Amino acid sequence: MVEVIIPNDMWEEDLEGVIVTWIYKTGATVSEGDVLCEVMVEKSQSDLLAPATGILTIIEDAEAIVKRGQVIGRIE
Repeated sequence: MVEVIIPNDMWEEDLEGVIVTWIYKTGATVSEGDVLCEVMVEKSQSDLLAPATGILTIIEDAEAIVKRGQVIGRIE
């Protein structure tokens, strides 16, 4: 199992972000490097890539407020 984590370097300041949308749903097969979701911080939107290949389980839904280092999903 690999955790999908908001990277500590995704934004510089200790701000919160929002998951705008998930590209895949829970149960989907994803490949390493696929765009999993879009995260918005202030007026900047970034893609979060899959860290591994496997089956995705979403922990934090779209529109959830997230912080750097937070686990938002898992890939098994």
